[in-house]
Amino acid sequence: MTDRLPDSTLLHLVEPFTGPIVEMWPTERGFMSDVLMLIDGELGRFFVKGVRNRAGGRRDSLVRERVINDAVRSVSPPLRWHTENDRWTVLGFERVEGRPARFEPGSPDLPAVLDLLGRIGQIPLPELAEDWHETRWDAFAADEAEALLFRGDSLIHGDVAPGNFLVGEAGSWAVDWAWPTRGARFVDPSFLVLQLIAAGHAPADAERLVSPCPAWAESDPRGIDAFARANLRMFRHRALRFPEQAWLRDMERTARLWVEHRTALVGGSRLHG
Repeated sequence: MTDRLPDSTLLHLVEPFTGPIVEMWPTERGFMSDVLMLIDGELGRFFVKGVRNRAGGRRDSLVRERVINDAVRSVSPPLRWHTENDRWTVLGFERVEGRPARFEPGSPDLPAVLDLLGRIGQIPLPELAEDWHETRWDAFAADEAEALLFRGDSLIHGDVAPGNFLVGEAGSWAVDWAWPTRGARFVDPSFLVLQLIAAGHAPADAERLVSPCPAWAESDPRGIDAFARANLRMFRHRALRFPEQAWLRDMERTARLWVEHRTALVGGSRLHG
């Protein structure tokens, strides 16, 4: 046991679902979770995610992840149980054997990532998500008209990143549905383009990889332009606010490369970072 493992209160809370715990390991802690761990118990093997039971964003994100799971089981591990007490809210997912996908040029994982992205784009918007309108980039849009380009009727994962796309011998999965929304269908493919550029792809190559995805190919380029621009403004704002976070400066440079590429595509008539 290490100091990254949870306290006895949480362990007693989950034991009715895991059975007596045989072994457990902490995993990398995410921004939105207080506890992430793998548990082997007498009742099964689980990935366990927990947050302090306090009103606000972290608890809300776990509630969304719980209620969306039925709709996304075609691409995500199934939720097997959930529980809470005054201190903790906890989800227990079926454990899958996979590792974070690699996004760099030449990665053998890219076909699986693109397949997952396409399958996410085919999931109908669940009724429970109808009011979860995508607003995360509104503050960084040039105006209200641009912000409206991010609206739509598609289910959006909203955090396409290597750690959230797992690949294994038995399959691949999109995990961490902590903040799904209802938005424009190009949002997730555009997220992937940004991440591919961050991993070393030239912007044109990143877009070429994503281009077979209908959610990208059939979308209005003006929405993608606005999304690229909004991300540049967002990362620039956050890099200035948190200068000690080097990854934010890296993402600002990544977003600028993408904006410059799209500016060249349209002769500079629409995009100005």
